[in-house]
Formats: sequence, C-alpha cells, structure tokens
Amino acid sequence: MLSRVKKNDLVMVIAGKDKGKQGRVIAVDRKSDLVKVKGIAIVTRHMKARSAKEQSKIVKDERFIPMCKVMPLCPTTSKPCRIRTKVLADGKKVRVSHRSGEEV
Repeated sequence: MLSRVKKNDLVMVIAGKDKGKQGRVIAVDRKSDLVKVKGIAIVTRHMKARSAKEQSKIVKDERFIPMCKVMPLCPTTSKPCRIRTKVLADGKKVRVSHRSGEEV
C-alpha cells in the first residue's frame, strides 16, 4: 500500500498548536499512524547526568504527532493538497497531487 506521507516529504500542519507551520518529515510510524516533523511539536526534556563525568542538560526535541494533522504540500503551488495514486504504463504506482496532477 502506498502511504500518503513519506520520509523527507514537505508537509503543513493543519491542526493543533503548530497549525500553519511547514516542515520536512523526519520519521513515520505507519503502525500507529504517527509522523515526526522537523521543527514541529517541540518538547523540552531535562536529562540528568548518569555519571560524574557527564553534565545535566536540557534537550529540545520533536515528538510524534498524528498523521491526520499534517497534509502534504503540492510541488507546484506549495499549498496543502490531497494525494492520489496513479498506476503508470509499466505497472508502477506513484503518488500524485490532487491539486495539480503532478507527481509528488
């Protein structure tokens, strides 16, 4: 099955606290329908030093968000669009932007 969102896709957040922001997909969890986007859903974690040589630190990292809250961007118009699948003459499936009809 062809996924709507894949790693390295440019997406826009359509719901939540980061609504309207754009970013590139870092990771996709297909089993849970979650996606991690660069610069979106930043969480702050306090990491305690594990040994005397290490130093405690504050780490800011992205967290996974539901895939239904992001939408891929059309390659020509740079607006959010739905994704269709198209079967080429050689039998290969490709993802196509519903807005412009261009391959994503």
